[in-house]
Amino acid sequence: MKLRAPAKINLGLRILGCRDDGYHLLDSVFLPLEWADELELTDAPPGELHFELAGQPQPDVPSGSENLVVRAARAFRAAAGPGPGVALRLEKQLPSGAGLGGGSSDAAAALRGLAAREPEALSSQELAKLALELGADVPFFLDPRPAVVTGIGERIEPLAGIRPLSLLLVRAGAPLATSEVFRAFDLSRPVPATTPSLTPEGAEPTIRPLWTLREEGGLVRAGPQLRGLLHNDLEPVAGSLRPEIGQLQKEIEESGALAAAMSGSGPVVYGLFEDRDRAEAAAVRIRKRKQIRVTVTRTLASP
Repeated sequence: MKLRAPAKINLGLRILGCRDDGYHLLDSVFLPLEWADELELTDAPPGELHFELAGQPQPDVPSGSENLVVRAARAFRAAAGPGPGVALRLEKQLPSGAGLGGGSSDAAAALRGLAAREPEALSSQELAKLALELGADVPFFLDPRPAVVTGIGERIEPLAGIRPLSLLLVRAGAPLATSEVFRAFDLSRPVPATTPSLTPEGAEPTIRPLWTLREEGGLVRAGPQLRGLLHNDLEPVAGSLRPEIGQLQKEIEESGALAAAMSGSGPVVYGLFEDRDRAEAAAVRIRKRKQIRVTVTRTLASP
């Protein structure tokens, strides 16, 4: 069995509060991408778990028991009880520490694959609970489709009628740990416990007005409002850790993007384009100037 584990981008990310356990409450639109890792599952002797990491070498991606794929498989086996063995081979293409959800998507692909092999082992609710225990983004990737995501990542409202969008992605410098960015965010905004929201006063409205993406040409018609709708509350602190983020946003917009923004906790910056040809042309210009890797891809449409 082979499964794709897609990346995602955030069309806007608002931090609405923080729970007592340290998890942050968010409001975002998640769009899965065509760009993906691939996870292959094959049979192994009963009770055995084997893991192989392949693809592009990334020193910060664990090749052993700390990899989220292995952790997901072990969590599934612990919850489901004794069962068949499995060998997992992860072909890694997505960069880690990029704000694209690559590790979370890998973990969800493992859960999806194991659930497909043992359909009676766990209910959908039990699988969702396992996913959330592995990471706040993992539940979204159990069924990756355009969605509004709230809570700490467990409340997922699929969006119908979302068309594919062409975009390019560039990572601004070295990887950023999500925990590092949120820690910097918390330190930058000392908020009394009685304050219900961490969202800065006067910020743009939430990303829900992106309903225009459901319409032909809606992205273009959004015009100058689009940049405000892509507001990411984590961008200022991530930009202080990686100043290249702001520089790349400017370069991408100057290369013809309708808008550019940071995805998740960064440091990947994406630009939205009217079509793939314009995105490819912009990628050529940026590669020549910066000598860095630029990826052109599309978002996945609603089923």
